[in-house]
Amino acid sequence: MAAGWTAGERATLAQICGAHFVSHVHVLTLAPLFPLLRDQMQVGYVELGLVLTVFNVVSALTQAPMGFVVDRAGPRRMLIAALLLGGCAFVLAGLTGTYAWLIAAAVMAGLANSVYHPADYAILGSTMAEQRVGRAFSIHTFAGFLGGAIAPGLMLGMAAWLGTGAALVAAGVLGPIAALPLLVSRATETAPRPVARPAAAGGSAPRSVLSPAVLAMAAFFLTLAISNSGIQSFAVAAWVDGRGLSLTLANAALTAFLFASAMGVLAGGAIADRTRNHGLVAAVGFGSSAMLLLLAGHGGLPGVALMTVMAASGFLSGMIMPSRDMLVRAAAPPGQAGAAFGIVSTGLNLGGMIAPPLFGWLLDSGRTSLVFTVSAAVMLVTVAMALAQEWRLRRQRQLEALPAE
Repeated sequence: MAAGWTAGERATLAQICGAHFVSHVHVLTLAPLFPLLRDQMQVGYVELGLVLTVFNVVSALTQAPMGFVVDRAGPRRMLIAALLLGGCAFVLAGLTGTYAWLIAAAVMAGLANSVYHPADYAILGSTMAEQRVGRAFSIHTFAGFLGGAIAPGLMLGMAAWLGTGAALVAAGVLGPIAALPLLVSRATETAPRPVARPAAAGGSAPRSVLSPAVLAMAAFFLTLAISNSGIQSFAVAAWVDGRGLSLTLANAALTAFLFASAMGVLAGGAIADRTRNHGLVAAVGFGSSAMLLLLAGHGGLPGVALMTVMAASGFLSGMIMPSRDMLVRAAAPPGQAGAAFGIVSTGLNLGGMIAPPLFGWLLDSGRTSLVFTVSAAVMLVTVAMALAQEWRLRRQRQLEALPAE
């Protein structure tokens, strides 16, 4: 880590990154096991997709309110509770091995998931020096992507070794492990520091957290979640059922995508520090990634070429994530970054509600290649939204630069 970080900042960032790592493992705990769970539980992909929908419905309904709870109860305390609850959810799912308990676990894990972003960003915002907040966001996002990248191989390896139940239990145990450093830490909690911004032209009233810019970012997150769900949760099944790839090769291609995404996040952090045109960065990255996804889904690529194309697509999609967070931060009213992140993160859950039944239906009806077509098409919609947000923020900066009357 670069010089200048204090010991307290390094310790806090490590703890929050550990929690974010586990949260992304939990998000991708079930999807790699879908072909195995389908046979074990005698259900279809629509039913398995419904599990993800339940997870995202619960998170969507509780994400924004949980941001206010985090502010009142304390983000560290709430983060510990979320890690313990999410861990218990997957342990129970693994021990019971039934579809009904899988649904119950989705409810518990969805509630836990609603805490992570508001709590993480509240802690980082209150403990990191202003000149290092952007890099902290980037490292935090990288840790989450790394967790997602490890999840498919971890789940598949554990399932092959000890069975699907043991794989779910192993994923669950990660929650208490990540909670332990937070429990023993003596770090104090303070209210997030407001970000200094120029006064609006003419001395206008402060912006609302439900401003068009924040709501636009919630829609941006929604389309992002739909495209990500198509690839992260259903690409493996589409390759296995549609092209006859082995489960190992399909998961290797997804793992290449996810690991490259994590690397792209770090590169994107450096880019985000050097530009204010975050919407343009997002548009270029998403547009290029969408084209590569179409090639991966329709090109009939052999194993190594498929992994290379998916890695390139993952790197480009990861590269835009720090710019995505900077767009949210720019849209947030002063002192309300946590609430803004809670609201826009609801878009992720709404997208997660919409996507699983859609992609599950495509798989059950044999239209496997459309998983990639639909994902790429939604990414192109996200490109248009990123450009629109870029224009909106430029207009906002121009207005703030005008002298007050």
